[in-house]
Amino acid sequence: MINQASRYNEWDIDELVYVDISRYKEYDLRRDDHKIKSYFSIEEIIKEISKVCFMPLTFGGGIKTIEDIDLRIQHGADKISINTAALMNIDLVTQASRKYGNQCVVISVDYRIIDNTPIVFSHCGQENTGLDLFTWIRRCEDAGAGELFINSIERDGMGNGYDIDTIREAYKVTSLPIIACGGAGDPYDFVDLANEVNISGIAAGNIFHFTERSYPRAKQLLKKNNINVR
Repeated sequence: MINQASRYNEWDIDELVYVDISRYKEYDLRRDDHKIKSYFSIEEIIKEISKVCFMPLTFGGGIKTIEDIDLRIQHGADKISINTAALMNIDLVTQASRKYGNQCVVISVDYRIIDNTPIVFSHCGQENTGLDLFTWIRRCEDAGAGELFINSIERDGMGNGYDIDTIREAYKVTSLPIIACGGAGDPYDFVDLANEVNISGIAAGNIFHFTERSYPRAKQLLKKNNINVR
């Protein structure tokens, strides 16, 4: 993980988002023969990543209280991302934005399309909240969120392009910057989204891990198509 962050820094990536999806909060690889160091707490991981990461660093996952947020900020995170915890306790969003400023508070939202409506899912995309995406976005903005990270569960990892229609509709109900995630399979997918929506940010995972030179190619294509990028 640390080596990966260092490599992304060399690529001059604009921002790095980590989500802790470990169920039991155990980070020891239990591989004494492995050259990669094991870590024993999320705080230690954040601290080590921040040493090699010179871009904005967002950490999410496992956040339930303001104390959890404090630990992540104190150990090097520039922003925190809240998902299920916000659905369980919207006041946590307000607490965090008042303490650290709303620019520090990112609301991460996982959704699926059900009967032509984007519905919010919690607990790593496993539980249907019955809440439509656009209603939830408005609540988050009212509570003090500073940014939205919106992920299409159905497109995540599929490489079939971003959910442009839903992202376009999301911008009609909020003034917050939106980072779209879920669906990138080719650098042209970034261009397609940016051409259709005045998007604040575009996130991806698999394409950067498994496709050679995907990040510089995406950046070059965006610039070639006169899309404003850093």
